[in-house]
Formats: sequence, C-alpha cells, structure tokens
Amino acid sequence: MPKLEWFKTRTQEDKTQVFDPLRKRYCTLTPEEEVRQKVLYMLVEHLDVPAGLLAVEYSIKVNGLDKRCDAVVFGKDGNPLMIVECKAVTVQISPKTMEQAVRYYSALHPKFLMLYNGLNCYCFKTESGSLKTMDHLPNYLEMLL
Repeated sequence: MPKLEWFKTRTQEDKTQVFDPLRKRYCTLTPEEEVRQKVLYMLVEHLDVPAGLLAVEYSIKVNGLDKRCDAVVFGKDGNPLMIVECKAVTVQISPKTMEQAVRYYSALHPKFLMLYNGLNCYCFKTESGSLKTMDHLPNYLEMLL
C-alpha cells in the first residue's frame, strides 16, 4: 500500500485547502478540519488503524435526522469500533460536546468514543453498558480485543 501523504495544502480562490488522503480530495482548511486531519494522521500513523477501515464524515441517522460523525474506525467485520468527534482548537470540549458524541454513539454502538480539539483528548470505552474514561488512546489491535 502506498504511503499516505499528509498535510499537503494549496490555495484556491483565496482559500487554503488541505488534501485528505483518506477521502482523496482537497477540503477547505477550517480550524475543525485541521484538527480532524491531525487526529486522522494520529489514528493511521501512530495507532495503526488501517486507512481502509477509517471513514471520514460518516453519515448516520440520529432520531430520524441526518448527522455526520467526524470519523469512524471499523473492525474487519465492518462493525464500528470507535467514533471520533473533533472540535476546533478554540472550542472547549464541554458537556454539550459529550452529549453530541453520545447521540452518535447511541446510533452506532461502538466500543470506543473519542473527543479531540487539538489540545485535549478524551477517550471512553464501553464497559458493562456504560462509558468509562480511559487513561490512553487504544491502538487498533486493542480496539479489536
């Protein structure tokens, strides 16, 4: 598999864009997109998540409404393992952020939930039917266990 090229930018119509190697297209480099690209890089390059099992801006239905998860890590069986919710560096991870992520979590029922704003990262694991705070980010092998 060819090495993914991360953080390649260009300017088009006075807007900076970043190439997303997973979606294979340029995206406007908003503050949230910058955080998303950093977390995608971390997942693939440092936590060994296979790029082909990572969906970006994954569409789901929540209470009949169309929503999008920033990223979803899937198992080899196609079941969701982790939902990742990103916020811009200027946005605090608050109870409101957690509520949004839990709504997405309730729709997909993954083992893990991650919240990241470029400064703070929180990861939770499902244990006995509830979300428990983790003291580290799981690599892909740990997600599969």
